[in-house]
Amino acid sequence: MQDVLHLHLISDSTGETLESVAKASLARFEGAQAVKHFWPMVRSEGHLDRIIEEVAKKPGLVIYTLVDGVVRDRLEMRCATLGLPMVSPLDPTISALSELLGQAATRRPGRQHVMDQAYFRRVDAINYTMVHDDGAQTGLEELEEADILLLGVSRTSKTPTSIYLANRGYKTANIPLVPQSPPAPHVWTVKGPLLVGLTTAPDRLQSIRRNRLLTLGQTPDTDYVDVERIEAEVAFARRLFADHDIPVIDVTRRSIEETAAAIINLHQARLEKQA
Repeated sequence: MQDVLHLHLISDSTGETLESVAKASLARFEGAQAVKHFWPMVRSEGHLDRIIEEVAKKPGLVIYTLVDGVVRDRLEMRCATLGLPMVSPLDPTISALSELLGQAATRRPGRQHVMDQAYFRRVDAINYTMVHDDGAQTGLEELEEADILLLGVSRTSKTPTSIYLANRGYKTANIPLVPQSPPAPHVWTVKGPLLVGLTTAPDRLQSIRRNRLLTLGQTPDTDYVDVERIEAEVAFARRLFADHDIPVIDVTRRSIEETAAAIINLHQARLEKQA
């Protein structure tokens, strides 16, 4: 049985960067069992000393982002004394940027989280996306405000993908495709947003829908999970995508993050073409 690895993520900000680094790194190791301990907003020696006491009880790899030189030096000294491995993952990138830009990096923690124009744009995108989920408020003027418009049959990850994109700053609306109730004609005439179709394999969609019904305590023996009906729905959606010449992404084997990355690439390519 493999021993559990303790990862101590020590940050002077929210720790989101370290969480991403740890997650991406662990994904490279099959079967790795790790427990992540989060220590955010560490900005004083006293706070750090209290954390080190806890770290010593469950020794492991210390991953840190600290810009205050005094606090950082103290962490490195304490880790060395305890014999704990440590790494500051941003150092190589910051050093390279410093050399290329010809200036020293600031020592102000959490600058990536300042409430600047980009921050408020992201908040605005999240608000817009929540209001325009699953076909809500899909008037022409409302849709023209969107950056991205996702279309697909039920349970093709439209909502979670929309929310992820909103967190990246993209106003995203999504509209379900139902053969008995096609989208309003104006959906296909909008000029502002990038239209993207989401599809998936019928058998995969059947499994997702069945699990959804079971989660809700409903019987899974309905037309909603009938494979022939699902195949017809998927075919209906694909015909619409083809008729209106919009790009299609098959989400069968894609994570939400992978789907969103593909959509962002399409959006960037569209902007470059329009420039």
